[in-house]
Amino acid sequence: MRIVHTEASRGWGGQEIRILTEAAGMMQRGHHVTLLCPAEAKIHAEAEARGIAVTALPIGRKNLRGLLAMRRWLKANAVDVINTHSSTDTWLVALASLFLKNPAPLVRTRHISAPIPDNAPTRWLYRRATRHIVTTGERLRHQLIQRNGYPPQQITSVPTGVDTARFAPGDRAQARDNLGLAPAGIIVGIVATLRSWKGHRYLIEAFSRLPNRNARLLIVGDGPQHAALQKQVAALGLGERVVMPGNQRDVLPWLQAMDIFALPSYANEGVPQSILQAMLCGLPVVTTPVGSILEAVQDEQNGLIVEPKNAAALQQAIERLLLEPELRRTLGERARAHGLEKFGIQAMLDKMEAIFRDAARDV
Repeated sequence: MRIVHTEASRGWGGQEIRILTEAAGMMQRGHHVTLLCPAEAKIHAEAEARGIAVTALPIGRKNLRGLLAMRRWLKANAVDVINTHSSTDTWLVALASLFLKNPAPLVRTRHISAPIPDNAPTRWLYRRATRHIVTTGERLRHQLIQRNGYPPQQITSVPTGVDTARFAPGDRAQARDNLGLAPAGIIVGIVATLRSWKGHRYLIEAFSRLPNRNARLLIVGDGPQHAALQKQVAALGLGERVVMPGNQRDVLPWLQAMDIFALPSYANEGVPQSILQAMLCGLPVVTTPVGSILEAVQDEQNGLIVEPKNAAALQQAIERLLLEPELRRTLGERARAHGLEKFGIQAMLDKMEAIFRDAARDV
């Protein structure tokens, strides 16, 4: 098949990583894949680095320039299916397709749990312009069915797949040595773009309350909250115990250096890739019941679930893991087993390939 992915966002996170992972997987299966995105978006450079065909279009905003550019490209290139990923590029593809004689079917992937407006234009976009909707979790799928009234047969949940052979427990001491981290002490870590809804500020507050002063907090990632979080760390006197190395192209060694993984998100989640990666690395996870997270982490079974925006509850869960090494080991082992069973990359590719084929067949 000739598959096109579109992404208007200039940001970088799990959504963009899934697009590239899926594109690379489809290419390995013999499909021709092209990505359309703004030239300045980080995903453009990352696609080039990974050998994925990418074309720069001015589609970062909903405007006439972007619409005309999208129409020109689609008119000039044969496409079997278009997979859109953000609101802006979905609208541009849908509107551009109105001016094409035989437009390719549109598959819309919803990566986050933010509500979809219930108005006439949006209903047209999702129910008529879109051939199929993909969500990254079953809870997100039910949300669209129950809240928006979209037909169940039009929506499929396809959890993000992770390379289960690559993400695995490693030598913690060696990982810390390679990264220049102190060898002793427990490390609580998070890997996430520094956005407000990821809950970093609650994690920093919870960490500041821990009685164990030998523990350290590792915050991997960058984003719009960077300066605010640095200020919070300084105000709480945590400068010597918090490490913020910024974005890392390869997060695996950072995960392997951790003892506990925390992601206290309070909005806009599907099933976060960082949680799946941490689970496959055998880490006990502390997180919240936001989006479709509960499809990966079950409280007291393979992780601990706390109330969103509750630093006290987060602190208690982390402290419990600090004090109970056997619990850390048990939850980590169960987390890895669950990740291996449910979130492999081939299962994601199988489901997406079937959706693309069905969409193309219905043209």
